[in-house]
Amino acid sequence: MADAEHTEEATPHKRAKAREKGQIARSRELPTALALTAIVMVLDWYAKTFLVEWRSFFAQTLAMAKASSFGNYLFMMQTTTLITAYWVVPCLLLGVAISVAGNVAQGGVVFATEALSPDFARMSPATNVKKIFSIGGLGNLLKSLIPMTVIAYMAFTIIVRDWNWIVLSSGVSARASIVWLMSRAYEISWKSGMVFLGWSAFDYLFQRTQLSRQLRMSRQEIIQENKDTIGNPQIKMRIRKLQRQMRRRMMIRDAAKATVVITNPTEYAIALRYQPGTMPAPVMVAKGRNLLAQQIRQEAVWHNVPIVENRPLAHALYRAVQVGQAIPPALYLAVAEILAFIFRAQAAPHTARPGVPKTGNPQRSRY
Repeated sequence: MADAEHTEEATPHKRAKAREKGQIARSRELPTALALTAIVMVLDWYAKTFLVEWRSFFAQTLAMAKASSFGNYLFMMQTTTLITAYWVVPCLLLGVAISVAGNVAQGGVVFATEALSPDFARMSPATNVKKIFSIGGLGNLLKSLIPMTVIAYMAFTIIVRDWNWIVLSSGVSARASIVWLMSRAYEISWKSGMVFLGWSAFDYLFQRTQLSRQLRMSRQEIIQENKDTIGNPQIKMRIRKLQRQMRRRMMIRDAAKATVVITNPTEYAIALRYQPGTMPAPVMVAKGRNLLAQQIRQEAVWHNVPIVENRPLAHALYRAVQVGQAIPPALYLAVAEILAFIFRAQAAPHTARPGVPKTGNPQRSRY
């Protein structure tokens, strides 16, 4: 029943956690198959040079065998070691490099400290015996037997195909027999490499599918993961609500420092602040609609901020400007006329001005 509930694909977070634990889709046969195929191809590439070098070495060895001095034997051992290393070491290095590249290509470089921690359960003989006779152990055995069976069948077909030549091989020269034997060994080798390569590619796809099934999650696990990583949606909604309330309080507070409030007259309220000489253009410090607009107007009345009714300008400012931004150049002229009106009124406090009384809070004026 638990497996039936895990119907959802693993999230990126769970895949990242699995990667940290060393759980990666990786075929152990793929690097070996790549290395085997590459080494066989390289050996075929310099086979002629290989034969020439070893022919001259054997001739030199037979020539030195006639002498009985200890120095000749020492020199022969050194020469054998150098020639063997000259041909074997590059192939080994090539195989190691391709194996490492094959492992990195499957899952990248992963350093999983949790996988390196000691696990005494792995050292238990009873646990290991259970693994051998389990379904997983049987599957690993079949994975090894299938490609070996194909290779054995392929070698058998080659022997059957060349059986007549094998029967008559006693009548040919030793050189021809060696050439034939090497060519058949090369044929079996590169075909075996292709079999291993195809089987390892299939095994890699199988491992990816198996890992994807193991990492599947239930919907409840996904919801819980979202709560742990992203946060509880209800808490996030509460935080966003508090942030909106805080921004509103800040706007209402800044409206008290505004130079003018432009209204619609009841639906919109836009508070602008401008200080000549220190600000290149007026800045919107608050804006709102309906209830928030009413609160901005009340704050303006309470702090003696002039209120000007201009419906087209209020609409344009509300849509074009965000709080904290300067007004666009297209609205400079309309706003400048209002500010000039306000500054002229403030410059003559003892003169009766239309829309602005001498004392008390300034009443709303229609500009």
